[in-house]
Amino acid sequence: MLKCRTVWKKLAPLARSSSTVCRQNVRRAGLNNGRIPACVPAAHMSTGPAGGGRETQLYILLVGAACVGGGLYAYRTVTGDQKRYQQRIDEIAARQNKRAAGELATLVQSEAPAVEATETEAVAEPAPEAAPSPEPEAAPSSEEPSPLAPDAEVAASTETTETPPADEPVLEASPEEAAEPPAAPVVEEEPSLPPEPSSAELTEPPAPVVESEPTAAAESPAAEPTEPQPEVVAESGDSSPAILKVPSHAPYLLIGGGTASFAAARSIRARDPGAKVLIVTDEPDPPYMRPPLSKELWFSDDPSVTETLRFKQWNGKERSIYFQPPSFYISAEELDSAENGGVAVLSGKKVVHMDVRGNKVKLDDDTEISYDKCLIATGGVPRNLQVIERAGEEVMKRTTLFRKIEDFKSLDKVSRNIKSITIVGGGFLGSELACALGRRSTESGLEVIQMFPEKGNMGKVLPEYLSNWTTEKVKREGVKIISEALVKAVVCKDDKLEIQLKDGRLVKTDHIVAAVGLEPNVDLAKSAGLEVDSDFGGFRVNAELQARSNIWVAGDAACFYDIRLGRRRVEHHDHAVVSGRLAGENMTGASKPYWHQSMFWSDLGPDVGYEAIGIVDSSLPTVGVFAKATAKDTPKAATEQSGTGIRSESETEDTATSPVASSSPAPAMVQHQDEYGKGVIFYLRDKVVVGIILWNVFNRMPIARKIIKDGEEHADLNEVAKLFNIHDD
Repeated sequence: MLKCRTVWKKLAPLARSSSTVCRQNVRRAGLNNGRIPACVPAAHMSTGPAGGGRETQLYILLVGAACVGGGLYAYRTVTGDQKRYQQRIDEIAARQNKRAAGELATLVQSEAPAVEATETEAVAEPAPEAAPSPEPEAAPSSEEPSPLAPDAEVAASTETTETPPADEPVLEASPEEAAEPPAAPVVEEEPSLPPEPSSAELTEPPAPVVESEPTAAAESPAAEPTEPQPEVVAESGDSSPAILKVPSHAPYLLIGGGTASFAAARSIRARDPGAKVLIVTDEPDPPYMRPPLSKELWFSDDPSVTETLRFKQWNGKERSIYFQPPSFYISAEELDSAENGGVAVLSGKKVVHMDVRGNKVKLDDDTEISYDKCLIATGGVPRNLQVIERAGEEVMKRTTLFRKIEDFKSLDKVSRNIKSITIVGGGFLGSELACALGRRSTESGLEVIQMFPEKGNMGKVLPEYLSNWTTEKVKREGVKIISEALVKAVVCKDDKLEIQLKDGRLVKTDHIVAAVGLEPNVDLAKSAGLEVDSDFGGFRVNAELQARSNIWVAGDAACFYDIRLGRRRVEHHDHAVVSGRLAGENMTGASKPYWHQSMFWSDLGPDVGYEAIGIVDSSLPTVGVFAKATAKDTPKAATEQSGTGIRSESETEDTATSPVASSSPAPAMVQHQDEYGKGVIFYLRDKVVVGIILWNVFNRMPIARKIIKDGEEHADLNEVAKLFNIHDD
């Protein structure tokens, strides 16, 4: 109403002036008609002289237009005010809810020790009765914290651990007997713990709590300063993850905790040393390497490898699967106040919604985090066969989709307790797991079966003759191969899984490992309004890996444009490293295009391995040049020479400018040969090399990368093979 009154005050003078002019024109017309003795009907007075009638109509139009415009302006103004008023009310309500939630949490934490002290004093009188038998009543004494708040339960439990060793079993009995409130006669035994000295005791000997919960040792110091109560010292060892404060804003937000996110974080910090980076991952672990999960970890002699996750590389050096130790990261709570910035990992949280216009995301617990720049590196999820998904819950329980650390631990445990295991899939992952489990079969008697629809292992990548040779190699590792196998149905019968193939064959096994590919994780595409490539899958990005002005995508989920080979999507470790690094640079303003040809590698144990780059598709024409291998032509020898087990870490930094060919005579091109010691396989498209596999040839990837980048036709690939020195001893 106030807006309408203001608009009318502005329009009123114009309306009054218009009406005044109209009256003057009418009066002038009447006088003129009085002087001229003509008989003019009164009804035609408004027609008067030509000039006066037009002016009247013009003023009427102006007044009408002004009224209509004023009405529209008033309507839009009132509507906008209503929207802004509602938004303001919503913000105030949300702010009050957040404040109320914070006050409630503080109230619960502060009241818990008070309630505990009150109940302890209430039962202090009958203490002499409990003195004769402290040990038998130690376990039931845990019933006292049952009516308290969760924080009070933790405080009471930790106080009990400070008493003599006879009271230690209290922690085990409390969850079982907490449902029985009317236990007053038993609670009388608790006064052996004085209420006042308990606070001092908690601060003096924290060692027993830290030893029993080693995983929380690093978290307790961070949580202590935020709580004024003394009891929080004991509570922080167990309850700090439950009250973890999520930062409301992150200048650099990285969605996903894989290789691409870690590479981006390091790149951002290298260009912006004070940057504050937050990694949000749904996994419980900090960023780690995935290749060892199907390679070196299976060949470890350490029985506790599933706990330590440390392994010996082919060169004999030991390292952890994690990129960096926990001390490398800062806690998410400290990210806002960190003067020099840092990298924080928010684990166990999943981003379920993305508001691109509002520059914020929502987590699975409805927490919202705003950002300045965001990287999507959600990777992918392993595919499964539809016949297995439709087979029922019992079959799914006995099926492993191999991708994460939990999958490695689960499969390692399962393989030690069953008699037969079947791997479905003949690609990189399936063949690596088959060789790893095959070696274990010679020690434990485990039957390892691998089935795939192709004629041989890695039939979609390797030419047929090399695929057949690889299949024989896998068989020698103790694996039973079933080729040209299409799964028709899977049922659980007599405590066994029966896999029925379309050609009528029947395979009985105890467990199934499905290694049939990866599906890019594009769950955020719908809420974010990002484009998904219909041919290759993944988020469609430009040459700078951008999906929007302040959103980048890297790793398995990125469908990028290769300046040499066209639009592609790559699912390998080296691509995750390089694309994550480039995305991090571009997030800090580098504006670099993606031109790097990523490589990948696969090892069938320590003796046979290969590295590949470009488009390696067995449907393309191939030319193979092979030579006799030596003791130096193995993955183990190659890593001993280079000093690294993850070969892409050293290869991606090198650049080949002018490779020098060997002076020795080149071997003849081989298409059918029984033994393939080492060699180079060229993949051609329109007579141009678009892909290269180095078979037991290592530390030559920069040369292969340059050949593909040049994109030239080669009349004699024997001459090109000289650049790799494959025939030198």
